[in-house]
Amino acid sequence: MLGKGKHIAILGAGESGLGAAILAHKMEWNVFVSDAGKIKEEFRLELKNLGVEWEEGRHDEERILNADLVVKSPGIPNTIPLIIALRNRSIPVVSEIEFAGYYSKGKKICITGSNGKTTTTMLIHHILKKAGLDVALAGNVGQSFAKQVAEADREWYVIELSSFQLDDMFDFKAEIGILTNITPDHLDRYENEMQRYIDAKFRIINNQTQEDWFIYNFDDPIIKAEIAKRKLSMKTAPFSLKEEIKLGGFATKEQLTINIKNQFTMSIHDLALKGKHNTQNSLAAGIAARIVEIRKDIVRESLEDFVNVEHRLEFVAKVNGIEFINDSKATNINSTWFALESMEKQVVWIVGGVDKGNDYTELIELVKDKVKAIICLGKENQRIIEAFSSSVDTIVEASSALEAVAYGYRLANKDEVVLLSPACASFDLFENYEDRGNQFKQAVRLL
Repeated sequence: MLGKGKHIAILGAGESGLGAAILAHKMEWNVFVSDAGKIKEEFRLELKNLGVEWEEGRHDEERILNADLVVKSPGIPNTIPLIIALRNRSIPVVSEIEFAGYYSKGKKICITGSNGKTTTTMLIHHILKKAGLDVALAGNVGQSFAKQVAEADREWYVIELSSFQLDDMFDFKAEIGILTNITPDHLDRYENEMQRYIDAKFRIINNQTQEDWFIYNFDDPIIKAEIAKRKLSMKTAPFSLKEEIKLGGFATKEQLTINIKNQFTMSIHDLALKGKHNTQNSLAAGIAARIVEIRKDIVRESLEDFVNVEHRLEFVAKVNGIEFINDSKATNINSTWFALESMEKQVVWIVGGVDKGNDYTELIELVKDKVKAIICLGKENQRIIEAFSSSVDTIVEASSALEAVAYGYRLANKDEVVLLSPACASFDLFENYEDRGNQFKQAVRLL
């Protein structure tokens, strides 16, 4: 398959599609890029400079159906007629990660899960970089994997993978695969079948041998039930907040312990990231680092000085004693549960957006305990109001980040927190969660 002059069609000309085009061009494929939407001006210029053929606003199906290989954006569902037609003709359809994997000799640490995967990915990259390894960040964070392979293949890659990317990966193998947790998310893409979503997440261990490692959340009932059904050939290193783990890691209220090679311990209070979910992320990252034989002092230092990703429990400012925290990346119930669970002060909670069929009952006990007022930031807020009106006395609606922040400032007192943790997608009032988070931060700075 990996030959000169063969035809490759790349569907979607975003970051991953452009990266795939750069790598395919370098490897002398005959490249055609097709995007049903509009291509960003900067990406259009790069494609022109590359000298590859491209189209936007449509898919030339006849041409795409004559390709030897198709690389598709993770945003394109496998159920659209074009993808079904390609598969019926036995034309391989793969993700950009799979395609880049054909050409990379680097070792890969890959992270997936419903929540915590970005933080864990960034944390592992931070540790490996501090240790002086030749390492790059790829997948859902960092630059396109394919683009980096084209420019200069690295010794190590830390790759965040969504279930959509994993769906289109077949021969790819992670030397270390990490599964942070599994909770219902994106079920609309899996015909509301939870097992299909679980199967997608478990593709993180595809093709692993007994030389490879699988790090997973021992406390997650869905993961545990799935492992019980499978015969795993790789080495496993679970992590837990409930039980002592002989090979892997665990944490008590006071101490984090990692048992890989020889024992590593540190105080929970020294971790840069607070909250139970972040202790889990720190355990997963620490286990991966010790498997790679990073020195204990570097692991400890890295877990102490890591700065979290933007829009994930990001401290924005303290105004007259009121803390403002941006957790715009929390686009599902589980992420928001973690955010509320980690709050140690009373909270004015900004929530709402495009609801992906949320079950708000999971949050009721936490809301009763921690939340004094709710600000709905979305066009359709009725379900949120109905869910929490008997738990919280004050619920107001805002139609912009500016209005939401003004309400937050009015409703919160000194030594309380205004938390943006929407539990919903952002597309009703904002371009994406980054835009929502940035507008929130801008509004806070205007106070």
